[in-house]
Amino acid sequence: MTELTRAADYEVVGELTQRRTQDAAYHFGEGKVDELAALVRATDADTVVVDNEMGPFQTYNVGQKLPEGVDVLDRFTLILEVFGQRAQTRKAQLQVELAELRYELPRAEAKASLAKRDERPGFMGLGEYDESREQDIKNRISRISEELDRIAEKEEKRRAQRRDQGFDLVALAGYTNAGKSTLLRRLASELDVDENEDRHPDLDETAESEDRLFTTLGTTTRKADTGTREVLLTDTVGFVSDLPHWLVESFKSTLDSVYHADLVLLVVDASEPVEEMRQKLVTSHDTLSDRNEAPIVTVFNKADKLTDPEIERRTRALSALAPNPVIVSGKTGEHVDALRERVERELPDWEQERLLLPVSDEAMSVVSWIHDNGNVHEESYGDEQVVVEFEAPPAVVSKARSKAAELEPPTAEAGEA
Repeated sequence: MTELTRAADYEVVGELTQRRTQDAAYHFGEGKVDELAALVRATDADTVVVDNEMGPFQTYNVGQKLPEGVDVLDRFTLILEVFGQRAQTRKAQLQVELAELRYELPRAEAKASLAKRDERPGFMGLGEYDESREQDIKNRISRISEELDRIAEKEEKRRAQRRDQGFDLVALAGYTNAGKSTLLRRLASELDVDENEDRHPDLDETAESEDRLFTTLGTTTRKADTGTREVLLTDTVGFVSDLPHWLVESFKSTLDSVYHADLVLLVVDASEPVEEMRQKLVTSHDTLSDRNEAPIVTVFNKADKLTDPEIERRTRALSALAPNPVIVSGKTGEHVDALRERVERELPDWEQERLLLPVSDEAMSVVSWIHDNGNVHEESYGDEQVVVEFEAPPAVVSKARSKAAELEPPTAEAGEA
């Protein structure tokens, strides 16, 4: 919670905890709220952040006990504030606004009730009450959802085109601050290949050692250098513990980059305590198991912060959740080559193919296309025929056969090697 608060550019000046059954009126016990008010006055704090979800009436009641002008934010209001600060692309901005509206909608009724009692609920950060506000929220949610659906359709077409071009799609997933963006830079061989180029401050060189949550909110795709395969690697928004369904749902189109990948690299901060790593692995697998069908390779990142015995202890302790993890340091580049090799091994198998083509300029164009989109093992030239043996994704093999069949004279034959 301290990291989340600092990520929103707040300075933490005090803490207060309580373990008890939730109070319906104040969330905390009333005596603890009085203690909180005294702490606020003593530290001259201007904001109270609560590491739970609070109901609108609880937020109002606590606010009434605090000095005038002090804001009350629960965990999810804070996360939305951080998201709003980080959103750089149109898609990310829409997703943040959608999450904010879904959070605000159930509070519209509470605001109406407070307004009828002539109490001003504007301190909740949602503005003054307007009787048309609830319908306005529903209309805006509908419009944003439609626009995000259109964006998702375009992204799905782009994924299909990339597969047709012979690219394997690999997604980086995991908790925020696990080092995914740094690892992306290590694996990338080219600059950003998406339309969001120059709009991701998380990819600036100065961000490599930045220790902040949510430095990546949108998705960033780059061509990765793994060896023989053509791989596009996508960095996505980080996971966060205890997110409500409405918040996860708002970012579902971003997670589609993970769900539709050919391989998922689940990145974990290996420098954290073992129990924290365990909890995050469980949550990550729960999130991915919803719709993901791709194989998952667990990557223990930030190995530069650990000794070999510490790495071994973590690997043994978490073997059930992370069998055979790859140990790397995105910061120093240690073992990144081993990760490249593992990516190549884990990607879906390509099809083997052997084509016989007539000697012609058109056939040479087909051979060149196969080189660009697959991995050619052997090509031999005779007086009248060219033999090409290669492996490629099924879509590329199918397209190569079609190209071969269209050549003149129609004497091309195709068969498996």
